[in-house]
Amino acid sequence: MKTVLCFGDSLTWGYNPQTIERHSYEDRWPSVLAAALGPQVNVIAEGLNGRTTAYDDHLADCERNGVKLLPSVLESHKPLDLVILLLGTNDMKRGIAGTAIGATKGIDRLIKLIRLHDWGFGFEVPEILIVAPPAVCETANTHFAAMFRDARDESAMLASFYRDLADETGCGFFDAGSVAQTSALDGIHLDAENTRAIGRCLEPVVRMMLGI
Repeated sequence: MKTVLCFGDSLTWGYNPQTIERHSYEDRWPSVLAAALGPQVNVIAEGLNGRTTAYDDHLADCERNGVKLLPSVLESHKPLDLVILLLGTNDMKRGIAGTAIGATKGIDRLIKLIRLHDWGFGFEVPEILIVAPPAVCETANTHFAAMFRDARDESAMLASFYRDLADETGCGFFDAGSVAQTSALDGIHLDAENTRAIGRCLEPVVRMMLGI
């Protein structure tokens, strides 16, 4: 059996902008991906609201820095065949990183952590798939609009920067913004159809990377 780790933020956790709750299990993109791949692949959903690539959030009620969390997650779930990184939206917050280049450097740090991790005897280093999140959109939600002020232009550059990073580091790449759009209800999160679309469209990419 192959094992895939989906390491992400609220887009992976399944935050529902319509209900401000969590999408049904079957609507979250890792669940859709798992159903499409079938029982020969174990898909692990490791989503955390507010998670960043590599930056501290001092207002958070838990650790949200991906660089600090990833090594323990890797150790917990090894052996792994593929790690999917879908992060960067929270890096766009004012007071976190605020720039696409900052998020890209954070993804690069996560790639290095995966490849330099002590996988132990007999465990191979997993493949890595970088997924660029859909760009932030305009919203009338005053809370999110203030939190992500000036983030639209920066987040729109993530796909291009991530694609270049994938080429440089030999990782896979997928632009989630090519198949999904953020909801205008808060400008950040995805409705059920858009999160399902990511899971469906990742299937052929993941199959190719796993060789199945």
